Amino acid sequence: MAEHRLGIIMAGVTGRMGTKQHLVRSVLKFRDDGGVVLADGSRVIPDPILLGRDGAKLEALAAETGVSRWTTDLDVALANPDDQLFFDAGIPAGRAGLLQKAIAAGKHIYSEKPLALSVEDAMDLYRRARDAGIKHGVVQDKIYLTGLRKIKSLIDDGFFGDIFAVRGEFGYWVFEGDWRPGQRPSWNYRKEFGGGIIFDMLPHWRYVLDTFFGNVASVSCLGATHIPRRWDENGDAFEADAEDAAYATFRLDNGIIVSFNSAYCTRVRRDDTLTFQVDGTLGAAVAGFTRCVIQDRDATPFPSWNPDATETFDFRSAWREYEPDLPVINGFNAEWELFIKHLYEGTDFPWDLRAGVKGVQLAELATQSWRERRWIDIPELED
Repeated sequence: MAEHRLGIIMAGVTGRMGTKQHLVRSVLKFRDDGGVVLADGSRVIPDPILLGRDGAKLEALAAETGVSRWTTDLDVALANPDDQLFFDAGIPAGRAGLLQKAIAAGKHIYSEKPLALSVEDAMDLYRRARDAGIKHGVVQDKIYLTGLRKIKSLIDDGFFGDIFAVRGEFGYWVFEGDWRPGQRPSWNYRKEFGGGIIFDMLPHWRYVLDTFFGNVASVSCLGATHIPRRWDENGDAFEADAEDAAYATFRLDNGIIVSFNSAYCTRVRRDDTLTFQVDGTLGAAVAGFTRCVIQDRDATPFPSWNPDATETFDFRSAWREYEPDLPVINGFNAEWELFIKHLYEGTDFPWDLRAGVKGVQLAELATQSWRERRWIDIPELED
């Protein structure tokens, strides 16, 4: 059986998500399972080289994962014609420059979001990739979440009737780093590195809303830095100047109103760290990463508001589990497989760099909305 070697330059994968989701659970899983099987029965075997600034971290990660190649020299990595694909999961502030060099070197591009920190820079990357004739894509993993796929199944079945509102809640408490280590890297809270939850999470909400509910037409957003002092990985205190919470409202082109809170300084009292509630005329659903509960019109309770008495009705009892026969999918792995097939077979891959520009656009306009304290309409992108 024929095999194709795919050399992948993997930048920024010493971080939590880059290591676990992109390197171990995607690229190395394909390698260890015998490759990605193409339509003709041949297999694509990934051969990654780890790229970063910290040689000690790269060497340790390579030894831990059984990767034979690593380097701190970007130019050397890009000069190797046997490595055809460049991937980046590093800090957002450095992404545009890395991708520009990779495109100039003729590499295909696959990247984490946000693609850049401005629409101008993101659009420049898309145009460079388009004009270079390379294949390109951006990670949009949340569309594979089992909970959201259950919502899509309900939409397709007409369960909701007319959907008029969606409410999203994302976040948890990220420890400050003094008495307990933070669960996220300290650059998330520093503007100089591209930190801030608006550029971190609103690109996700853009493609989720566009895919499942309707195109985002306008945004109103308020950001906040609720925890202004944090401690980095070395135990040194710093002033956090990037927002750790965003309170956004979106109007979709079909009239659906979406309210979405995102915060790294909230304590979870809901079913998951990410939940979506969808309300329609005939029913409602609440979904997390995997679970989904529903309440149809007949099961909707008839509460009587009485502020002078303790509520005795168990509202959760009016919801039931929705369990269609859907497999649990790792979204990172699934999208990597589709992109690799796109490289070799030319199969459709709708999440190109232009799709990544749309996420940057929403984050940029949400930031403008916060700064100017007003609603902002989302214009069509021009190629």
